[in-house]
Amino acid sequence: MARRKDYHNGPLLPGKPHPKSLFAWLRGRFFAGMVIAAPIAVTFLILQFLIGEIDKRVVPLIPAALNPETYLRYAVPGFGLIVLVVFLTILGGIATNLIGRSVIGIGDRILSQVPVVRSLYSAFKQLVEVFAKDNTDQFSEVVLIEYPKPGTWCLGFVASPAKGEIGIALGQEFLGVFVPTTPNPTSGFLMYVESNEIIRLKMTVEEGAKMILSAGLVVPEFPPVPKTDAKSSKTPKPQRGL
Repeated sequence: MARRKDYHNGPLLPGKPHPKSLFAWLRGRFFAGMVIAAPIAVTFLILQFLIGEIDKRVVPLIPAALNPETYLRYAVPGFGLIVLVVFLTILGGIATNLIGRSVIGIGDRILSQVPVVRSLYSAFKQLVEVFAKDNTDQFSEVVLIEYPKPGTWCLGFVASPAKGEIGIALGQEFLGVFVPTTPNPTSGFLMYVESNEIIRLKMTVEEGAKMILSAGLVVPEFPPVPKTDAKSSKTPKPQRGL
């Protein structure tokens, strides 16, 4: 067998990999560090922006006697956020008792009857209620549906079987599937698909949401790693798909 030759370092043994240059090694470590640091930096910048915006709107509403800037002569980062969290906690505590629920119910009925305000109020109320709930309670499983044309498939989340008038019109075998958009899963559209025309997946709703957010770059492992019981060292056998 002929010996491979490196024109810079002399002959190499057969099958021995070519050694990386210092520049290639440094470049690889640089990109590895960037992959680790980029999500942290973006998260920090977004939090810094949000805290700054909250401080600019909340701090001017605080009385001067309670504002630490009055005594310290400099801005306290995040003080407005702390005040907002305390205020919302107190508001939630008031809303959970009998008198608070009565007052909130009266305000809700008033806002729901004002001609222009009721449309905005009801829309934002429903939106907040949707995001306040756990995604695992909203969607039961991740599926693939053939859309927008035969031979192409998109990721969706099963919301619920067809009910009410839709269930009567289509049939109980149809499922409501929410198909989110990438990379913003809060928008999308609702489709009713016959249950035998969908492909059920093993991944969880959280893993499916990560795929949508990452535009398919973050793909969960398959087969999934089984969870072992702390009281037993045996690994459960994977169940077959439906």
